[in-house]
Amino acid sequence: MRSEKLQRVLPWVVTPVLIVVLCTVWEIAVRALNVSTLILPPPSMIAQRLWQLLQEPTTWEHTGITAAETVLGFLIAVVAGVITGVVLGKVFWLEVSLRPIIVALQVVPKVAFIPLFVIWFGFGMTSKVIIAAMLAFFPIMLNVLLGVKSLEPGHRDLMKSLNATRGQTFVNLEMRSIMPYLLAGMESGIIFAVIGTIVGEYLGGSEGLGFMVVSTLNQLDAPGLFGVIVILSVLGLLLYFIVFALKRFLIPWHESVYGQTAGS
Repeated sequence: MRSEKLQRVLPWVVTPVLIVVLCTVWEIAVRALNVSTLILPPPSMIAQRLWQLLQEPTTWEHTGITAAETVLGFLIAVVAGVITGVVLGKVFWLEVSLRPIIVALQVVPKVAFIPLFVIWFGFGMTSKVIIAAMLAFFPIMLNVLLGVKSLEPGHRDLMKSLNATRGQTFVNLEMRSIMPYLLAGMESGIIFAVIGTIVGEYLGGSEGLGFMVVSTLNQLDAPGLFGVIVILSVLGLLLYFIVFALKRFLIPWHESVYGQTAGS
């Protein structure tokens, strides 16, 4: 019991200490070696520039745009991934027929599609949402497909013996069995959605945090560039932890959640 509580507390203690130590070593090394701020600015300068960025309304506007594009693309990926994964898991011949296409699409670097999406859908929000949805779709769909195929036949037979309808079987058995796999895919999917949005804004956008990266880079504003990266990291972590927290509400009965709760 004590070791489990210690494991839960350690990240909140050790991680901040490691960050402070890293920033201290970074600060001392940069100043001692007289490294140019255009190459590697010290953390104190980055923190000062970050504070300035946070006081600018345009920073929050760009952050809101990136968050909206990411969330919208992620939600589209969840809906499409669940539907596709369930259908492929239930229709064997369709899965076998589409498997080469799925493998081919997974192998192809998704970044290669970004210029095409920019040409087809323009430089606005639409192309970024599609890119985010495409990157998040595959881990979600594949996890749902695995969940459908992992359902034990004996459980289906039990529902049939209870005279359950198809709808009741899907809601009470299949969805409950798929949900842990879906949430695992969503945890990976939200990360890919953030990456897709940022890369889309970076390569073909006029707004968002990806655009701010390009803007600070063109201005040779290294502290500002690091500041935008910090904002991106915080946004990505926030979205990830929101998805991670859904486990406690959607699958409180699962061992991945129940075990943690019991240990605390």
